[in-house]
Amino acid sequence: MAEEARRHNPLISTHLHPLVYLAAVGLGLWFVTAVWIGFGGYEDMELPLWVVSGLFLMAVAIPSAIWLTWWRHADARGKAPPLRDWVSGDFETAQGRRKAASAAVEMLLPIAAAAFGMNLLGIVFYVAEAGAMH
Repeated sequence: MAEEARRHNPLISTHLHPLVYLAAVGLGLWFVTAVWIGFGGYEDMELPLWVVSGLFLMAVAIPSAIWLTWWRHADARGKAPPLRDWVSGDFETAQGRRKAASAAVEMLLPIAAAAFGMNLLGIVFYVAEAGAMH
């Protein structure tokens, strides 16, 4: 019965679920780690790596600050709904309403693509360098 009521009255949220913010932080850390592992051995790369790390630190710090603010004030407006309920609901943006799952994917996709791409680029450089030495 509760499942049927959930389908007919979807949750409408104006805030991202805290786990979406946590996923953004994790992907940002993955990107920076992949950059340092893949390109940290070259002495000419140290300054660019610190710049990229600083930029991603800010990209991680901003969602973290938003999440911490939400968490601090969560008691005033209630706890976050379960992720399953949030994902199956709608998300209200300034441009209109969309599915919450789509909003989460649209937020996480760019940083996930950067993290996966940097992993692959590091592997390609490692293989190319190993092949050049033989």
